[in-house]
Amino acid sequence: MQVIIDNFDVVLKAFAYTIALFLSSGLVALVLGTILVAMRVGPVAVMRKASAVYVTLVRNTPLLIVLMFMAIAAPKIGINFRWLDVQIGELSFTSFFGAAFIGLALYTSTFVCEALRSGVNAVPLGQAEAARAIGLPFGGVMTQVVLPQAVRASVPPLASTMIALLKNTSVAAVFGVAEAVSRMRALTNNNASDRWEIFIVFALGYIILVELISAIAIFLERRWRVA
Repeated sequence: MQVIIDNFDVVLKAFAYTIALFLSSGLVALVLGTILVAMRVGPVAVMRKASAVYVTLVRNTPLLIVLMFMAIAAPKIGINFRWLDVQIGELSFTSFFGAAFIGLALYTSTFVCEALRSGVNAVPLGQAEAARAIGLPFGGVMTQVVLPQAVRASVPPLASTMIALLKNTSVAAVFGVAEAVSRMRALTNNNASDRWEIFIVFALGYIILVELISAIAIFLERRWRVA
């Protein structure tokens, strides 16, 4: 345990990167997922098909391949994050962080889309028809009638998606982002005799973060309970 005490600042910094990666990619995934579900249930056939194809392709592709595409293939077609060089306190957000967070956001948005689509299907069809009958356009029907109820009904699957995203941030270690798993690997390599203590501390860190997300989801589910 002494190795954790001696490197406690390193552990905190590692989880700060993990939380930053989770919050940034989670926010973008929620926005993209909402746009995708609006396209998927919308009246324009081309947009419905485009959304369905995107969701099917990305959701069925392993996350590691998506991240490798962002880090290796995307720069070859002009998509790169070399401009990203932000320093906040002791945290450095570079092109590696940018590629990881966009890759995680694109991948997670497909699961957000499907979670919200299950919520949209739970909204009675008559409500959308009534909204159209009083003259609301498609955008108004979605934003004022369907999506608010769909989000309430989708809290449990959305929480599961966010928990999966939190754990998926560990894959970013492959690209040199100094998040929790990356730091854990470095500490275990340098302190082989203390591996169990290091594993347990980092596992507890992830468990605490997951429990926080679960608590927020339970709070929202009770507050927005669908009768």
